[in-house]
Amino acid sequence: MATEKSYYMTHEGKEKLINELEQLKTVRRPEVVERIKVARDFGDLSENSEYDAAKDEQAFVESRIAQVEMMIRNAVIIENDDADSDIVSLGKTVTFKELPDGDEEEYTIVGSAEADPFEGKISNDSPIAKSLIGCEIGQEVTVPTPGGDMHVKIISVK
Repeated sequence: MATEKSYYMTHEGKEKLINELEQLKTVRRPEVVERIKVARDFGDLSENSEYDAAKDEQAFVESRIAQVEMMIRNAVIIENDDADSDIVSLGKTVTFKELPDGDEEEYTIVGSAEADPFEGKISNDSPIAKSLIGCEIGQEVTVPTPGGDMHVKIISVK
């Protein structure tokens, strides 16, 4: 049997997944079952687009439930001790400046399960995070990107 992937996340990220799972099981799943029942009443299932759409949604919901359950089961909670407070690591927020004269950017490095760049949360698997993890305040780092290397200086780590 293959080993399952670990999903690194904060306590907040795990709580979001638990809430999503509860919503999927108690709200979305019954809604889809009801849609299927209603669509069956429309007659011939072979030409019933409402039935097909409801079955597709049911497959999506069931797939997402299985995925979220697996992520919760294999969750590894990020615990930040402040021992190395100047070193970039998973769960910390890092501020850096693109060299030579770019703007400052701030991101929290989280596991892939809760990454959301629009909220300033980047995955530990991203090129930026991989380059920054293990580095410390004041260090200049080269980040490989599809558009060429980006050079940054770490300003702060929280």
